[in-house]
Amino acid sequence: MSDRERNKKRLLELLQTAGTGNAHCADCGAPDPDWASYKLGIFICLNCSGIHRNFPDISKVKSVRLDFWEDSTVEFMTRNGNLRVKAKYEARVPAFYYIPQANDCLVLKEQWIRAKYERQEFMADGKTIPPPGNREGFLWKRGRDNAQFLRRRFVLLSKEGLLKYYTKEEGKYPKAVISIKDLNATFQTEKIGNPHGLQITYRKEGHTRNLFVYHESGKEIVDWFNALRAARLQYLKLTFPELPESEQREPFKKRWFALDSQERRLLYYKNPLDAFEQGQVFIGSKEQGYDVSDDLPKGIRGNHWKAGLTIVTPQRKFVFTCPTEKEQREWLRSLRDVLSCPMTPLNLLTTSTESGRSR
Repeated sequence: MSDRERNKKRLLELLQTAGTGNAHCADCGAPDPDWASYKLGIFICLNCSGIHRNFPDISKVKSVRLDFWEDSTVEFMTRNGNLRVKAKYEARVPAFYYIPQANDCLVLKEQWIRAKYERQEFMADGKTIPPPGNREGFLWKRGRDNAQFLRRRFVLLSKEGLLKYYTKEEGKYPKAVISIKDLNATFQTEKIGNPHGLQITYRKEGHTRNLFVYHESGKEIVDWFNALRAARLQYLKLTFPELPESEQREPFKKRWFALDSQERRLLYYKNPLDAFEQGQVFIGSKEQGYDVSDDLPKGIRGNHWKAGLTIVTPQRKFVFTCPTEKEQREWLRSLRDVLSCPMTPLNLLTTSTESGRSR
């Protein structure tokens, strides 16, 4: 076996070695990475390797299968690997900072990689980075009545939990004042037609409103995105001080819930900061067979969370547990308030649609 073949075999074995994290891209988690940064000692996917090429002073990449690897370089990869390098460069990632996944847009991945390796923002011995706090700057916002983007001044007041934007640079009165508790932000680059396109969604007077914005700088738009996430996390901590930042492993899947009483929908999310819900439960009226009780079905236990409730619909039962009895009482009161409200014509139409889906 030639040196080239032997080294290729060793690299492929490294990719499959348990406990190294090498089977997934070190930066976005994509499975089966075929590239590597032989200067950092990590295995990465094709898309992330393209980003690494942009800063050769910090990272140099090779194909695992196509390029020639010297013995010393293979030894370096063996001594390092994804988990060891991640422990170094991701030692202190803030809870609000969004870590991109394989399907996320390029600007999120690029700024994540640059923040880790180029700016070294998350290393244990690095300078402590305070939460973003207040933020002010200009973003290009698409007009409501046309597709023209205009320069607008945005102001984020983290402590007050407000986002404002102004149509005039030195204007005293904002065009809109948005509460952080009603706000979600997500990158929608194709929809907006810009590689840095960010969609800000919020509720106003019972309606969903959208702001479509971008900035010429990838770092600036991602910093805005993470500042909004930080402000929302601060709001959640103040409103729900008992909310844990890390999930516990239980037979029940932990989800973040939000009740839209006007639409009579209980929405649930995988994480509190997610922009879109994973699913929803429609809450009809008692006359239609909907109900809520303050107990768990016989034989079902919530392990650490003893307090529970059950939502009954004509199609099935939904079982939930709560961290405290206080939260259980608050959820019961809110859900029963929805059940006691009369159904609107739109609610009745929704009920008919839900029933049609269940058959």
